[in-house]
Amino acid sequence: MIEVLRAGALTTVQDQGRPGWAHLGVPRSGALDPAALRLANRLVGNPEHAAGLEITLTGCVLRVTRAVTVALTGAPADVRVEHPSPERAGPRTAGPARPGDVGRPLSLPAGAVLRIGPARAGIRTWLAVSGGITVEPVLGSRSTDTLSGLGPPPLRDSDRLPLGAPAGPPPPVDLTVTPPVPTEVSLAVRPGPRQDWFTPAALDLLHGSAYTVGSDSNRVGARLAGAALPRAVAGELPSEGLVLGAVQVPPNGQPLIFLADHPTTGGYPVIGVVDDVTALAQARPGTTVRFHGPERGPR
Repeated sequence: MIEVLRAGALTTVQDQGRPGWAHLGVPRSGALDPAALRLANRLVGNPEHAAGLEITLTGCVLRVTRAVTVALTGAPADVRVEHPSPERAGPRTAGPARPGDVGRPLSLPAGAVLRIGPARAGIRTWLAVSGGITVEPVLGSRSTDTLSGLGPPPLRDSDRLPLGAPAGPPPPVDLTVTPPVPTEVSLAVRPGPRQDWFTPAALDLLHGSAYTVGSDSNRVGARLAGAALPRAVAGELPSEGLVLGAVQVPPNGQPLIFLADHPTTGGYPVIGVVDDVTALAQARPGTTVRFHGPERGPR
């Protein structure tokens, strides 16, 4: 088991998600940076699809009840391992602490406490544990979906998470390189199904303006603030299908980019679709976002 001593602002169980159910109104969910979670799983010897934890901004504190290997990837954070007290003065007594690193496998003895500090840059850190987190899957995935409520709820203090049997020893890797968190995000965007609902000036603004990530962004979508995108067509749309990366424009003209927990339908026009939204997983409020066409590359 993993015992949750401090859950933090938002810590959720995530794997590679549940794609293929949009026709039933079920979002894909999954880690906002799937490659980061896959890497963490490889570092501890898990299959790449094993479930781990997505830890948001403030860190968390966990205790393991058996000896495990853990690895963290993503946002840099201070990591400390407290070993169980050799005097065994009590079940919650900790012994000497040692530092750990993001991007490096760590061996924890039974009873050890893992303290993951706040993200020093970016927002999210992913934690894999040997054996994987084995909460009950829903529609083939153990991911928490913050929009629909599918999967386990976000972690709370005193929760206990089951672990599976280790698949094998971790690979002989001492350290992986953690890419720096970008201070500016450049996104390739393709024409959306309702691009004709916007004026030519709106398309020029989308490709030529700098936007900033809003504080109300979350796993559902990144809300942007900047130049409003004027519409050529007034009125409302019937709800229609939405995909990961859809750039929807509400009546205020401010674009919204849908992320892993996005709804599967929506009624505001979609001006474009972002090829890869992974960089937004670490975009803090105030981060600059620029769009470019897929054929031109970033400016």
